[in-house]
Amino acid sequence: MTAVDGITDRVEGLEAGADDYLVKPFAFAELAARVNALARRPALTQTGTMLRVADLELDLARRSCRRGDKHIDLQPREFRLLEYLMRHPGQMVTRTMLLEHIWDFHFDPRTTVVETHISRLRAKLGCGEVEQAIIETVRGAGYRLLDVTKVA
Repeated sequence: MTAVDGITDRVEGLEAGADDYLVKPFAFAELAARVNALARRPALTQTGTMLRVADLELDLARRSCRRGDKHIDLQPREFRLLEYLMRHPGQMVTRTMLLEHIWDFHFDPRTTVVETHISRLRAKLGCGEVEQAIIETVRGAGYRLLDVTKVA
């Protein structure tokens, strides 16, 4: 709540992180309605430090990866790529999404950087055998991380 009521002040307050901006004087009914509206929002979920899909585990705090009982050494970019895929299990992730979120490219660099990293990641995760494949290529669209325990 504030007595500063200029449009630029409101915009600055909201962009600084405020959920709402109420200018004085105000009606108590409006304040109560705004508080109730904020209370109806879904609670923010805590981001855990451990991601799990099938037998694959990614420890974000320790920056380590395991598949079953095997420790897997990942390069920083491979780690970020796997983290992104694990945060979207079962969902198709496009090459453009990966370029934007992992490489911070907002254009197509016309390289095979995504395909190269996916190939390296598959090799490290032991995805050579069909029954163990965890990263699926969706032809012409992107990639999907599978929960292989549910596939069979």
